[in-house]
Amino acid sequence: MSISPPNVLNYERFRQWQMRLDLSRGKPAPEQLDLSQALLDEAGQAGYRARDGFDCRNYGLPLGLPEARELGGELLGVPAAQVVAAGNSSLELMHDALAFALLHGVPQGEEGPRGAPWRAQGEIAFLCPAPGYDRHFAICEALGVRMISVPMHDDGPDMDAVESLVREDASIKGMWCMPLYSNPTGAIYADEVVRRLAAMPAAAPDFRLFWDDAYRFHHLTDTAHTTLDVIAACAAAGHAGRVLMFASLSKVTIAGGALAWLAASPGNVAWWQRCASVRSIGPDKLNQLRHVRYLRGRATLDALMARHRALLAPKFAAVDEVFRERLSNVPGVRWNVPQGGYFISLYVPPGHARRTVELAGEAGLVLTPAGAAFPYGVDPQDSHLRIAPSFASLDEVRLAAQGIAVSLLRSLETSEALAG
Repeated sequence: MSISPPNVLNYERFRQWQMRLDLSRGKPAPEQLDLSQALLDEAGQAGYRARDGFDCRNYGLPLGLPEARELGGELLGVPAAQVVAAGNSSLELMHDALAFALLHGVPQGEEGPRGAPWRAQGEIAFLCPAPGYDRHFAICEALGVRMISVPMHDDGPDMDAVESLVREDASIKGMWCMPLYSNPTGAIYADEVVRRLAAMPAAAPDFRLFWDDAYRFHHLTDTAHTTLDVIAACAAAGHAGRVLMFASLSKVTIAGGALAWLAASPGNVAWWQRCASVRSIGPDKLNQLRHVRYLRGRATLDALMARHRALLAPKFAAVDEVFRERLSNVPGVRWNVPQGGYFISLYVPPGHARRTVELAGEAGLVLTPAGAAFPYGVDPQDSHLRIAPSFASLDEVRLAAQGIAVSLLRSLETSEALAG
């Protein structure tokens, strides 16, 4: 089907097409998954013997294959002894870390005794920079952890608000952080923000930063942005046990069968091992071995990510191009042009996000529900939309961006007509 030029397409025509387009989740496209097909095709060549002869087909190594921990250490800038190599999902690690803290407590200080289980201390809360990652919020909601929103800026969370809340309220046990190309705003934490998070006084002695470094490798430009080493910053500030860092290769190799890491202080790694040893006798070390022998090190990963960028960057550019053509002169509308990650944030006049999603859905375009990037799914302004251009083809992304634009314009037109 040919696509009309941008100055011809309108909502009614878009709706008549009844396309089936989905920009709701940040999934890698099939072409991205194909980049690591060798992991599957050459699985037998990786063998099953680790460097020291360990049989990876068997039980054991609860902290992961030593080579996989070393790879994680190289990629995350952490000593291998402070890295846990696990299964496919960093989200699973985050869920388990919060569940372990609720059930068993966490060390109070790096060498201090383990505190009481969080659930035994009454209602506990997490700070949630918003707009933020909906699955972080889903974990809190599922486990009964109260969420407190704090504003998110281009250089990270509002630190005046964060410091005031953490200093005064001992029920605040943790905070979600996505420091690089944050989902969905694309924010990059400034060095000063990281230092303040590391050093700030906390009323709760067992306060934790849940540091989700999901997009550490996912650059959309030639500039490979980085953030300050939070583990070193916490140690320098006298809070070595404050941070739990999470990362994975889920959008690097095979999304449903990759490798995830937890990096933390030695005391936190020991705590994790004590808690996790009840749940599992060891991770999938065959998959870890395959990944180690496929990636080998940072240079191979960087080359692979350059190929991802070649597939992804044109899709993000297409959304920006359409929005500039259709929405740049619309009052109250703005969007970010992320330098990495998987999402675009579109900000619309208050009261129009949900209606835009509804109109798009009526025309066959599935978007992330409005409000999803806020705790409890409630955007107080009803003004934020998260757009995920990765999975669809480039032509589909262009058409979907048109659909978003005309759906928003229809919402605004209807509102003006009712007001008139």
